Amino acid sequence: MKRIWIFCLLIAGLILLDQFTKVAIEQNYALSESTTVIKGFFNITYIRNTGAAFGMGAGAADHWRKILFLALPVLVCFYLMVLIWKTRNDRLMLGLSYTLILAGAIGNLMDRFAMGYVVDFLDFYYKYHHFPAFNVADSSITVGAALLLLDFIIEAIQKKKEDAANPL
Repeated sequence: MKRIWIFCLLIAGLILLDQFTKVAIEQNYALSESTTVIKGFFNITYIRNTGAAFGMGAGAADHWRKILFLALPVLVCFYLMVLIWKTRNDRLMLGLSYTLILAGAIGNLMDRFAMGYVVDFLDFYYKYHHFPAFNVADSSITVGAALLLLDFIIEAIQKKKEDAANPL
């Protein structure tokens, strides 16, 4: 199977998983309701995020939020599609990183367009230190960004080795 189709299936699967989990939370939890999964470490908590990642920008004026959280991400999604297409036959990790980021971006954009907010529910903490709640789409974006960074590091190391092996 061509790699591009695998990327497309991965995008579709992650979007479905993201949307399924968000619908399940909205149908089974009241806003701010929480269930302890691992005491002292992890809760499922229904939160509506009107900001960006980890709630940043939630208090911004409506017109800025529309630009920053709707228009700009749509442009980024199109750009990611181009990058996926360009890398489809080489650099697997790079293509995979773009794929994961795109899937997460689309999952969160679907919420923003449909409801004006993103459903977050994965709530990790230790004692009084809470990591901001997030969702499957956010996880996909984070893993994709980590793979992107790893790919750039690997490429830089390989280039350095090639340059050392082929001095001017």
